[in-house]
Amino acid sequence: MGTHERDGEDRGRGGVPLGGGLTTGEVARRLGVAPTTVRTWDRRYGLGPDAHTGGRHRRWTATDVARLERMCALTATGIPPAEAARAVLGEATQEADADALTAPAERTAPASPDTPPRTPPPAYAPVRRASDAPPLPSAPARSRAGSGLRLGDARQECKGIARAALRLDAAALDELLEAAIVEHGLVAAWTEVIMPTLQAVGRKWESSGEKYIEVEHFLSWHVSGALRRGAPPSAADRPGATIVLACVPGENHTLPLEVLAAALAERGLPVRMFGGALPVESLVTAVRRTGPAAVGLWAQSRATASRPLAQHVAAMEWGVRGARRKPVVLTIGPGWSGRTVTGLPRPTGLAEAVAVLESVVSR
Repeated sequence: MGTHERDGEDRGRGGVPLGGGLTTGEVARRLGVAPTTVRTWDRRYGLGPDAHTGGRHRRWTATDVARLERMCALTATGIPPAEAARAVLGEATQEADADALTAPAERTAPASPDTPPRTPPPAYAPVRRASDAPPLPSAPARSRAGSGLRLGDARQECKGIARAALRLDAAALDELLEAAIVEHGLVAAWTEVIMPTLQAVGRKWESSGEKYIEVEHFLSWHVSGALRRGAPPSAADRPGATIVLACVPGENHTLPLEVLAAALAERGLPVRMFGGALPVESLVTAVRRTGPAAVGLWAQSRATASRPLAQHVAAMEWGVRGARRKPVVLTIGPGWSGRTVTGLPRPTGLAEAVAVLESVVSR
């Protein structure tokens, strides 16, 4: 009969009892160090049990033991105990931050897309408010049709991406982002994994005294790179089928348009992407030179959304007399909320924007 059967106690990860945990002596024997060493690490470096139980004896959970095992591994390589303890505690903080970023409560009640952080993450946001038409429909409680991605899976992937971003681990972050896109497809990966993580990092930054600015910039940059690497080569021009995508003047948040451009490229549609803050004269010139079937104008902020600009582009014509054409202009992004332009489509999500543009090109 084994030990587990003799003591009648359920065991969890690493054989640690699920009930009260291990005593300090048991932890010391497991690690192969003196009990005084364990107590010293607790007292001097704060590597004690996370939870305290009544009485004199402290109990160590599987998580506590894993932290001490990491401490042993680092000190065995010659790293001084104080430095090793700082590294262990830093890793624990990153784990906790990543868990907090992707906690179910935050996933189900994210911040409004129309009140983003000061330098907000991309705002194809998954919330709806009665007064606004947000850019992205809410994520489903179970699986999105055709994506094969369940919310529980998405949360795990969000945590992995958040942890890599918090560590500023470029190689791991690229691998996780590309794996999500390959496994779930671009639209589902963006909607249910990448964008919620970006929003969570933005909220974390906003509530922590600018502590995570570098993390948000780092994550956004790597998302942009993953989109470009994952997208197929640009489709060749087809007369009357080109799609122009540009941010309105004064708008520099390009990532949502990059997602849309990549999704259109996946479908073989010719796209001309002009990026952030395109001046009015340059936008007009680009439209005249390409003669596009559609123009997508992104505005993150209401301060940058311009009805006159959208109406001017929609009124532009080209072609021979008797067969002149005008572009279909899509007003995209939360900046257009409350600034709807009569007769111009305003898609409420990435999937809808892709569908509208496919329909326009196929006419």
